Amino acid sequence: MSQNSPMAPNGAPGINLRGAVDLSALKNRAAAAPSTPSPYAVDVNEQSFQELVQLSSKVPVVVLLGSARSHQSSVVTGVLEGIVNEYGGQLALGRVDVDSSPQIAQAFGASAVPTVVALIKGQPVPMFEGELPAEQIKEFFTELLKVAASNGVTGNLGGAQDPEAPAEPPLPPLHQAARDAIDAGDLLLAQTSYEKALAEMPSDAAAKVGLAQVHLMRRTAELNVADAEALRARAAGDPDDLEATLSVADLDVTGGHVEDAFARIVKFIGTHFGPERDTARVRLLELYDAIGVSDPRVSASRQALARALF
Repeated sequence: MSQNSPMAPNGAPGINLRGAVDLSALKNRAAAAPSTPSPYAVDVNEQSFQELVQLSSKVPVVVLLGSARSHQSSVVTGVLEGIVNEYGGQLALGRVDVDSSPQIAQAFGASAVPTVVALIKGQPVPMFEGELPAEQIKEFFTELLKVAASNGVTGNLGGAQDPEAPAEPPLPPLHQAARDAIDAGDLLLAQTSYEKALAEMPSDAAAKVGLAQVHLMRRTAELNVADAEALRARAAGDPDDLEATLSVADLDVTGGHVEDAFARIVKFIGTHFGPERDTARVRLLELYDAIGVSDPRVSASRQALARALF
């Protein structure tokens, strides 16, 4: 990863968790806890990382990939917290311990700590590795905000809520239970809540999306870097390995490489028949739900799927 200026992202969020993850806690912390080192910084793990993906549609999210074993990581953390404070809610900072959350580091392709990347609309933006002077980091942040603005990401975490803005309606009880369960890291309970919501109302599109997202999070939650590398090697070495194909597609989606994930499964469907083809098709449709059926990448993949099937 170079220390060049960040590049503009090329799409919408990898995963849209509207209705599945409550981001209000981060915003409330920003407004109510100015005595912390940075009210705009949170610790992030593999379960809560999806919150940052959604937040990056509102403000640019700086992600620090560090380690408690690295003194340099501690130094960079302090510098970043101070700089993020200066921007008054225009940026958020997510602190990731790569020792306890290796999958996040793998998703970004980080090979050293500390590594600093960013997210805009769910898309990764390379920034820098190691220590840099504060003034140079501010230059990166200035460029990051320009890229964000060009992509319509101009929110602020620290501003007071517009009194004329309509409040979001409360979620249905089972949806709220699922969201609370995700916040608590209980993905099984979240899945059960969405399943109950769908049993009560099979046409509940939001519950269908939430369930697909929770399925994806559950499938990838236990994978570490070694597992991910082994799965990618299996998929590359054996195009007929359905399990590896689907698992790598999951990793691609969680890493923001949505088109790659879709193309991988469509290719499998186009070259296989019988039960394996149907299993791959069902998984692909679920990933469409997880991303959002109105996403242009889903529309493009549906066309490719139709060609593969017919």
